[in-house]
Amino acid sequence: MEIFLGAFTEEWERRRAALLHERLTGRAKDDEDDRRRRGGTVPVGGSSQTHSRRFRRDAGRPPAPNSSSPRRSMGTRFAGLASGSQPAVVKMASFGGGGRLGAMAGYISRNGEVSMENQSGQELRGRDAIAALSDDWAHLMGNRTESRDIGLFCVDIAGGPEQGQPMHERAPDIVRSAVGDRSFAFGIAERDGTHRIEGVVVLRSKDGERLTADAKATEIVQARMAASGGDVGYAAFRFTGYGNGVEYGASRLRRLVAKFDGAVENDRGEKIAGAKQAGDLVQQQWRGELHSRKSRDVMHLVMSARAGTDVEAFRAAAGAFLAAEFAEHRYVFSLHDPMGDPKGEQDGGKRPHVHVHAIVAMRSENGTRVETSIASFRRWRERLAEQARARGILMEMTDRRDQAGAPAYTRNQVRPISRKGRTEHAGTSNFAALRYDQKRREEPTAPGTMRSLEYTERVRSQWLEVAARQAANSDAKNFAKAQLSRIEIAESHLERSLAMPAVSNGNGSQIRTALAGLSTLVEVESMKTMTRTEFEAYEKRVEASLFQAERLVPESWRSRFEEIASAARDHVEARREMMEQAEHAGNHMGENLRTRQADANREWDDAVARHGLVSVEAGNEIMMAVEHYRQLIQSSGDDQTRPDKASLQASLSFELVRAGELGADGNTYIRQIAEVDHALRVAIEAAERSAERMGYKTGAADELHSASRSEHGMDDHEPKSGELMRADRLKDTADSRIDPAKQRVSPLEELQREAERERDQDGSER
Repeated sequence: MEIFLGAFTEEWERRRAALLHERLTGRAKDDEDDRRRRGGTVPVGGSSQTHSRRFRRDAGRPPAPNSSSPRRSMGTRFAGLASGSQPAVVKMASFGGGGRLGAMAGYISRNGEVSMENQSGQELRGRDAIAALSDDWAHLMGNRTESRDIGLFCVDIAGGPEQGQPMHERAPDIVRSAVGDRSFAFGIAERDGTHRIEGVVVLRSKDGERLTADAKATEIVQARMAASGGDVGYAAFRFTGYGNGVEYGASRLRRLVAKFDGAVENDRGEKIAGAKQAGDLVQQQWRGELHSRKSRDVMHLVMSARAGTDVEAFRAAAGAFLAAEFAEHRYVFSLHDPMGDPKGEQDGGKRPHVHVHAIVAMRSENGTRVETSIASFRRWRERLAEQARARGILMEMTDRRDQAGAPAYTRNQVRPISRKGRTEHAGTSNFAALRYDQKRREEPTAPGTMRSLEYTERVRSQWLEVAARQAANSDAKNFAKAQLSRIEIAESHLERSLAMPAVSNGNGSQIRTALAGLSTLVEVESMKTMTRTEFEAYEKRVEASLFQAERLVPESWRSRFEEIASAARDHVEARREMMEQAEHAGNHMGENLRTRQADANREWDDAVARHGLVSVEAGNEIMMAVEHYRQLIQSSGDDQTRPDKASLQASLSFELVRAGELGADGNTYIRQIAEVDHALRVAIEAAERSAERMGYKTGAADELHSASRSEHGMDDHEPKSGELMRADRLKDTADSRIDPAKQRVSPLEELQREAERERDQDGSER
């Protein structure tokens, strides 16, 4: 099937069509039937992979998205914002495992009522399309098992010790004898002379041991309690559930607090009287102990625009952005606008602004994964704004520091309290509530790191220039002045929060040192991929620094400390994700290598069984040389005047001549490869024509020679056949040749030498 790229008007459509064309023709993805027909050992001309167990290379990473247009300067962006451009919004809504794909697709398509569009431009609608999506993406889903981070347990106690110690005093020791040095919280209920302790426990211990919170773990814990004897030998322990992550732990602890009406305490004897305290405990103390792991097979992105934005233009911009940024990945997207949303406003639908939901497979067809770093989101906003401007939508990429914006809150820092109409949230801790309120009000906020403060100085300078250039435009000038005012307010707030309080214990310098050290942990540019050993050491240093700073910080600095601590923990989680992605990519490459090795061995055996070991080895050796020079030529670029390019071309021609002669001599393995390799087929045909000419001349010479021998009474000896002569000539050539890359023999010289050899041979035969 021929695809005419000129029929597409959009650049991203042409790139998408070209990619599909490559896949259809077998250049981007191996075709099993073609591999089987070729014998599966060496690639055809122009292929990017080889399946020989002797010659193979890894598939490369997908090409970087188109970045031909230069990055817009800060001044250009600010001028656009002052003139009325809207900010580009690309948000990460959530990650999910393969099992969540159907639910996520159902959400963005309103259970099939709103159409979705996939990476090929196909429209998907209805529940059947949602079900088919899970099947189509199944091979890309890792379905990695989530870590069991939080366990629910209960301990039934039929009696008590003889000394009659109160249960609330004995309960911590009973639970500690069961779960060891893990963090936990519990409440006590009494009924008919028996006691039940119900609680929540962090399943990972301080030394790294993780309980599974299942029946087997229950047996282990019960045996441990029985071995301890004393007051706990008669207690019956069992796990009643488990879950993943901070959100699960906070919700279960809040339920426990509500069930026991605030009569809950933790392993350190501290009372947990309300939901806020429960959230603080999990967010601030337990979070670092979880070492949570969650499957990330798909991600849910949201791209938003202001109310009144051209709906179709924004749909096209979002589609072009996704096609350019995730060209090698599978994705679906759906547009929600207030006019076409079937979901009622009271149910959370019909939002006043237009927005696009996208679900993207984290792993591409060739195994690479989407990187979700802060730099990636910045690039995504730039690309979305670029595509929007190309369609008449005024949009610019923004950084929160450009307008002294408040930092965003995470999903774990809020919980929904009302879903009627627009979803209302509440903070899961005091600090989370403060951060949520600041973001909702968009309070002017200044960054606290040195690098960000330097960035803010450049921002101030650019806004001053915009205000000066836009003196004739009152709206633009006032907008620029408003941003300068926000920056000044934010800096004044920062100065007040960092003002040194009266510290009676003389720890002022230590506090400054501790906070400065923590601030360096949240520097974005310092992030790099770590090994697991490096990450675990880094995580311990962070927790040790947080513990030391928390002891030194006075109450008046508590809010600032919690902000830095939260940012540091977010940074640790981002590093953990990068480390796990790197490990996953390494494991995936190893699996691919083992799979290719097994496939290559199997295909080699099939080829040997079909063509014979001698034919396959001889053909494979020559074709490896052919592919070697083809790849060198391809990597050297399009400059035909380069001397090494001519030398490589001569080397390739020489190897093709060898392969053609081998195929003309009857090597079925080479002839099979020639079915899909045009250059090799031409070489075989040329060798056959040359053999026919030589055969004709040899036949005429044999007649004259036979007559001469008859006249002289000489005995006739059977002459060598044309095939044997060609084999001898090939052997002599192979033995006497030197490196063709150093010969630089032109095609004309080769023809002249061939003609001279034929004349010499004719003369000797006559």
